[in-house]
Parts: sequence; structure tokens; C-alpha cells
Amino acid sequence: MMSKTDFIRHSLELNLFFARIMKEHLVFVASAFTPKNYNLIQPANELKDSLDNLLVETVMLSNGVISPEAIASGEIITQFTLNAELATQYYTGIAIDTRITQAEASLVGSSHIIHNPMLEQRVYALNQKAIGITTAVAQLKETVLRDVLACRMFTHNYPLLADHILREARFYLKMLHKLQRFDETDTAIELIEQEIFWNRIMAEHSKFIRGFLDPTEEELMEIANNFAKEFDVLTEMALKTMDSHRDLSKITEESFEATQEIRKFKAQGTEGILQCKIKSIILPLLGDHTLREANHYMRLLKMFRHQAC
Repeated sequence: MMSKTDFIRHSLELNLFFARIMKEHLVFVASAFTPKNYNLIQPANELKDSLDNLLVETVMLSNGVISPEAIASGEIITQFTLNAELATQYYTGIAIDTRITQAEASLVGSSHIIHNPMLEQRVYALNQKAIGITTAVAQLKETVLRDVLACRMFTHNYPLLADHILREARFYLKMLHKLQRFDETDTAIELIEQEIFWNRIMAEHSKFIRGFLDPTEEELMEIANNFAKEFDVLTEMALKTMDSHRDLSKITEESFEATQEIRKFKAQGTEGILQCKIKSIILPLLGDHTLREANHYMRLLKMFRHQAC
């Protein structure tokens, strides 16, 4: 059973990370629609606005409550996020509320918090709100994926990307429901499941980067391809570990090392895109988005390593 203070902290950290991820998915989805599917841009924008409001409330509740490790991890924002938002807004014409990013840059963490019943109630209500919004986001993503696979819709995103972002929405919902039950993620099976999930995400990021690079960027394409192969292997190894119940520590260590390297690659890539030094069709915010997911996974892996000791 999760303690009440852990419930508050884990909830706020989860929403700070994933609510931003969800709203950015909507930017990527809306920017890839053709004029024929203009009718889907409005619901995407309305959901994005709802997630903005959720983030504003989360930021307000988080100051002095979330852990210093979450702030330092780079999973909430990075040094590139604000400029990536401004550039993406310029390229797409989609409004992005950069005031949230500026507020997040001022967040202060605390190593110790005292239980506050009123804050607990507000966080519980926040999670319920997040569940409602994310359920609607998942439904929109399901519609897009279903229509793309049935050749009823064309979008400039890969079908795999549509599936990828849908899985992330479902994962967010799963974690929110666990928090609302005060369940802890501490069993070996749950840790393996998270490594399987995030190693697959890292592999797919590499494949998207490879596919979105200009064909002349052969060196970067090769690096991305090598990361894709490495994380595919790590995903398979984690799957086999779940079947055999063998020690996960070796795979955790290898995943940690691989994620450190891909994080550097993503940071360099995001900076290169912002400086117009890399030829691609990668939105600057997509580069920063994948970097933050690598940063989040790095923090999880550090916790997994600690639990294994």
C-alpha cells in the first residue's frame, strides 16, 4: 500500500510528465492531418486546451512537493523545450502555451513533505480529471489509427507512430488507475513490464528518427538504426526474462547504458534541428519530446537499480 505522501508526490510527477506528453501528441497529430480531415483539428485542439489546464493546476500543486530528482531529471522540461515550442508554433501555426514551460522552469523540489489531507484530496481529483481527459485523447488516437489502417484517412505520420502514441496514452491511464488505488509498482513482474514498455518506446523513437531524417543524413540514419536494433534486442531480452523469471539486473544495467547513449543522441539531434544544422522533417518539439521520454526512463532505471540492491 502506497503512503499518502508518496501518492501525492508520484501523482504530481506522473501528471507533470505525461500530461505534457499527451498534449504534444495532439500537436503532432493535428500538424499531420490533410485539409480533408480539418474537422479533427478542433477536437484535438480542445483536448490540448484541457491538458494545458490540467498542467497549470498540476504545476500549482507541485511546487515544493515533487522530488528534486524529478526536477533535475529533465523529464518535465529540458534546456530546449521553450525554444522547441516556439519553433514548432512558428512552423505549424498551432498555438502552444509557453507560459506553462516558464512556470515549470521555476518549480522547486523537496526531499521531505508533510501529509496534507486537503492536498491529497485535490491530487486525487486531479488524477480523476486526468483519467477523463486522457480517455478522450486515447479515443481520438484510436479513431485516427483505425481509419489510417483501413485506408479511410491519410496522415503524414506513420501508422506505427499512431499506435505508439496510443500505447503511451493507455500506459498513462494504467498508471493513474494504480495511483488511485494506492498501489505500488514494486513487484519484479511490474518492473519487467515497465522495462519492456520503455525499451520498445526507445526502439520506436529510433525508427521514427531514422525515417524522418533527410535521405542525405546517412550517418545519422545509421546511428538511429543501430539504436533501434539495440533496443529491439533489449526488449526481447526483457520479454524472455518475464517468461523465465530470471534476474532482471543485467538487462536493467544494459538498458541504463543504452538509454544514456540515446539520450545524448537525442539531445544533440534536438539542438541540431533547432540550429537548422540537421536536414529532416522532424518538428523541433518532437525532438525535445523524445529526449524527455529518455530522461524519464533514465530516472526509472536509476530507481530500478536501487531497488535491485
